[in-house]
Amino acid sequence: MDISIIIVNYRGWKALDECLESIATIVSKTISFEVIVIDNFSNDGQFSIFKEKYSKFTIIENSGNNGFSNGCNVGASMATGNHFLFLNPDTKLTIEALEILLQTAVSHPEIGILSCLQINENAIFYKQNNLFPALGRFFGISRALFRKWNKAKLEKRFNTTTDLFYPDWVTGAVIFISRDWYTKINGWNEDYWLYFEDVDLCKKITDIGGKVGVTRKATIFHQHGGASRLNIKTKALTKTEVIISKHTYISNQFTFGIQIYLHSLLIIGVLLEKIILSVISLFLFFIPKLKVNRLMLKNLSVYYFNAIQKQTWISPRAMNYLKIKA
Repeated sequence: MDISIIIVNYRGWKALDECLESIATIVSKTISFEVIVIDNFSNDGQFSIFKEKYSKFTIIENSGNNGFSNGCNVGASMATGNHFLFLNPDTKLTIEALEILLQTAVSHPEIGILSCLQINENAIFYKQNNLFPALGRFFGISRALFRKWNKAKLEKRFNTTTDLFYPDWVTGAVIFISRDWYTKINGWNEDYWLYFEDVDLCKKITDIGGKVGVTRKATIFHQHGGASRLNIKTKALTKTEVIISKHTYISNQFTFGIQIYLHSLLIIGVLLEKIILSVISLFLFFIPKLKVNRLMLKNLSVYYFNAIQKQTWISPRAMNYLKIKA
């Protein structure tokens, strides 16, 4: 098998249906592929319907909502392909994109992770000039200043007309990786439940001498964020996990002294912001969106208390947290 297409789903059935329909229409005489869908225990009655509708694909129910990294690793453990295409359910695939990704990866073995252009429903291409978080550009203001001060250098790096360009990292929505590279980095890091796992994956590739590349020859439709924030409670949970994943990334990628500095700044900044916005939300209770800040403050307070108690920054929802707990 040339390619194993691996999709992790959690209650994103409408988007997943469109994604699988796009794949079901693909016919190729030059490449072979399989489709593996890992449903993170949506538990909403749709799993059996999809399993029957797409009987030609392998659709597996995970043991729980174990996070994106775990779902990807579970899918990879069942895969038979020489290459893996990790794909979000809110994407649509074409035979042209699939063939170009494989051809490019084979002809450029130095590329550990390959992606392609992504376009949304408004015909807008996603920016893919991503840089790794670093001491001088970890937070929004410092990151903006860094990009402003290095504008000419960054434009030269990304505004090329070549078929391939090389950001520091690419989004987990479209990740093409050979089985060999995947094995070398031991797959996705299950310290993460949601968010930053793609940054971590790309960092592991570059740390062992591989490249992260994007080909301009292929484009995949991607409706960003369509299934991750369904209501205020879910929005508060996912936005909280963004903060938690930042702490996890800091603890995984920086030296001890820098960790203390970045953890402290992140905690102080986030808590001050959420406390102020939570107080404001009490007076402007008629604006439902502000309630998210109160829920986030509650979630983060529980998380920080747990982090002190358990002496880990890993999300309690992440699979590797269970190993610590055990």
